[in-house]
Amino acid sequence: MNASPADQRKLLDIAQLDARVRQAEQARSNPPQAARVQELLAQRQTQSGELTRLLGVRDDARAELSRIEADVAVVDARAKRDADRLAAATNPKDAVGLEHEIASLERRKSALEDAELDVMERLEAIESEVAAQEALVAQTNDEGARLSAEGKQAVAEATAVLDTARRDRDAIAGTVAADLLAMYERLAARGVGAGLLHRRTCEACRMVLSGTDLQQLRQVREDEVATCPECGAILVRTDESGL
Repeated sequence: MNASPADQRKLLDIAQLDARVRQAEQARSNPPQAARVQELLAQRQTQSGELTRLLGVRDDARAELSRIEADVAVVDARAKRDADRLAAATNPKDAVGLEHEIASLERRKSALEDAELDVMERLEAIESEVAAQEALVAQTNDEGARLSAEGKQAVAEATAVLDTARRDRDAIAGTVAADLLAMYERLAARGVGAGLLHRRTCEACRMVLSGTDLQQLRQVREDEVATCPECGAILVRTDESGL
């Protein structure tokens, strides 16, 4: 195939823009923050599950404390009633019975207060655990929100780069001969479509060409399209190709 050296050199610009398009597409579909955001989502799910468990334990402790406080109130009410009845009692037998009941209520109240103290200590400990777990969840949420915002910004930037690269590529491609562009795109579909031959090295595949290959390339006219014997990409030749 024949093509002007100028058109062949334009393929280098197209290849560079194609690489930029691929990079931008990758950046847009998979921003660097995405993996960490997924980790944080799983981390938050685990942390939230633990927080739910701790809240359940706290609610149980609060309910238990409320029951004990209610029982203490009942005991106090009965003790006061019995004390009032004892103060007004005139029958010795009734008085003895009330004294026994008051003593029993005092023992019951003492046991309830001991249980109340135990529950209050447990409740204080679980409240501390809940606060610590809530702080972990908040920290995870904050990091996730920050990374999500950064990811959206990265996607927006990649989209802008992608749009510009595609627009520039279309503009250059529109000035290249159709048959040359078709050949380039066919080659680019399976790898790099074109590369500069610079100091005997194909920059499409980074291979240094052998003396035999270089000798054959010397026989190719300037307006004839040459391809790399190693990777098959169109070789764009200049004064610095080393031929």
